[in-house]
Amino acid sequence: MNLTDYNSAVDQHADGIYRFAVKHLRDTDLAKDVVQESFARLWQKVEEVDGLKAKSYLFTTAHHIMVDEVRKGSRSTRMEAKHTNMQWSSQSQPDLKEVLDAALATLSEVQRSVVLLRDLEGYSYEEIAELTQLNVTQVKVYIYRGRTALKDYIGSLENVL
Repeated sequence: MNLTDYNSAVDQHADGIYRFAVKHLRDTDLAKDVVQESFARLWQKVEEVDGLKAKSYLFTTAHHIMVDEVRKGSRSTRMEAKHTNMQWSSQSQPDLKEVLDAALATLSEVQRSVVLLRDLEGYSYEEIAELTQLNVTQVKVYIYRGRTALKDYIGSLENVL
């Protein structure tokens, strides 16, 4: 991979990695850090990574960074989560995005990753298997179970709206 390939990878994949990280982590600042760290790691291995495999390398790296962040975050408790009664909202009905984010939060890390890669980013089962280092059957099972859990959490649309 050369400098032109690297710059092209930044232009083509930065937004996709950011969307993937934001949906997974639900924290814009942390998602930006994941994107930056993914590209920093690509730059460190710029001579070793094939330009055609940059997308796969970046999403795999971002996935691993997010797993590490979730593990690190599970050891500490955010102040907002501890004091939910201090939060307030001016809306009387839940926002659809908030409901979806809450539903995604109920999924395991792997389920959330594969569902977001498939439904948000549009990756094929084979690409997801390569990115997450799972086999295709496992990917399909995790996606099915994740979608079922989301459907059960959200319920019917009348309950949400």
